[in-house]
Order: sequence, then C-alpha cells, then structure tokens
Amino acid sequence: MALVESAYRGDASRVGWTTEADLLDGQRTDAGAVRDIVDSASSLMLLALDQEELVGCCQLERRADGVCYFGSFAVRPALQGGGVGKALLAEAERRARADWQSSTMEMTVIGQRDDLIAWYERRGYRTTAERRAFPYGDDRFGLPRRADLEFVVLVKDL
Repeated sequence: MALVESAYRGDASRVGWTTEADLLDGQRTDAGAVRDIVDSASSLMLLALDQEELVGCCQLERRADGVCYFGSFAVRPALQGGGVGKALLAEAERRARADWQSSTMEMTVIGQRDDLIAWYERRGYRTTAERRAFPYGDDRFGLPRRADLEFVVLVKDL
C-alpha cells in the first residue's frame, strides 16, 4: 500500500514521473482494497523485489471473455524510468497469457495523464473510445483537484 501511495500521491511521488499529485489529493488505495485483491480467487498481486526490498507491484484480475484487467501498478519513485515498470508490465502480460489464457489486457488511466498513456502506447496498448466516470465523492479513490477527471480504457491484444 505504501508503495502505491508513494508512486502517485503527495510530495514523495514528485520524485518520479507517475505522480497524480496535481490531479488528486488523499489516498490512492487502502489496506482493505489491497486485501480484496489478495483474497480474491480471480486476482493476484505481482511484486518486483530488489534483494528483499519491494520496488514495484501490479494487480491482475481475470475477467470474462479472455480479458485480464491490469491495475494498481506502481514503481518506487526513485527507480521510475530505470526499466522496473517495463519488466513488471511484460511479466504481467506473460502471466495473463500463460496462466489464464487471456487474449486481451485492459486497464484504465486518468484521461489527463497524457504522458502515462503515451508510455503504455509505446508498449502496444491502444486507447479505446470507452470512457469511465471518475468516482467523485468516494474518498477511497482520492480527493479530486479538478472537476473533469475521467478514465480512459486502454487495451492490448496478448
């Protein structure tokens, strides 16, 4: 949980390039949300370790029709841009294909995150026309600093 928070929120997140600090205050996740992922039979958390230190993580969730959802992606801010995220994403895709026979990886990204969307596009993801509402009023997802947030859906054929 602390890794995800440090990668996206507050001043600590500004060390890396994935910060959402200009878009959202408050939390990005909480212990209950992480527990739900770990306890679910259809989800798992992949961890990237350097020695025994947690440096990255992501969630995979098996969905219907060969779709695997990718989320809760975080890399320690000081290590961003060094290849940890690229390697973790590649392993997530490999696991989705090999373990669950998923044919598609899907994710949502805040639409205002052009730099992050471009990073995923360089790795073969494509932006769809689908948009999903930001959960305004649900503090579990943060405290918006602007009123126009929405999620863009990205997909990649595996």
